Amino acid sequence: MTRNKAKTKVKTAKGRKSASTRWLKRQLNDPYVERAKKDGYRGRAAYKLIEMDEKLGLLKPGQVIVDLGAAPGGWCQVATQKGARVIALDLLAMDELGDVDFIQMDFMDDDAPDRLKVLIRQYNEDGLADLVISDMAPNTTGHKQTDHLRIMAVVEAAYEFACEVLKPGGTFVAKVFQGGAQNTLLADMNRHFEKTRHMKPPASRKESAEQYLIASGFKGFNT
Repeated sequence: MTRNKAKTKVKTAKGRKSASTRWLKRQLNDPYVERAKKDGYRGRAAYKLIEMDEKLGLLKPGQVIVDLGAAPGGWCQVATQKGARVIALDLLAMDELGDVDFIQMDFMDDDAPDRLKVLIRQYNEDGLADLVISDMAPNTTGHKQTDHLRIMAVVEAAYEFACEVLKPGGTFVAKVFQGGAQNTLLADMNRHFEKTRHMKPPASRKESAEQYLIASGFKGFNT
């Protein structure tokens, strides 16, 4: 029988904001954080991709994968453990990982897509990838409508990029918030992919509004 672990209490230190105290308490009592340390992953987010892969079979040996919003590298670790080559990008720095080519820059910069395409061509002459995964999310403002518009702008940019680089049959995975993707985006995805769905993996915190949009079976951008 597994015993319930006693929760760690965190006192609000002088000078520390209450939000920081809540975050620290959540981290200290999060079983996924403890599990990530034990398993050698760089963050609890690794289990979100693991759980999606277990259900949907996203990752396969020999794939070329583009990971957007990759730092600190948990998703890269999961993908390379499956035998994939990963081209990763993030605004933040990320420590080196084997079988991962990393670019530190903002994906919303005009040059970012072309920089990624150059790296993809190192592994596929046709410049196409098997999978584009995005865990990107802009900083939240606390205003739901504004935050929804900002995350959707990022998702739409990642989707447009995915349509440019995915192989036929490829898959696009992106983090979304507050009810998922907008109808106009979903309608476009349904034209270019065989199937679209939303999924909230168990590793996503219950109180979080995040979920993941998975579009599989890419038909081609000109269908």
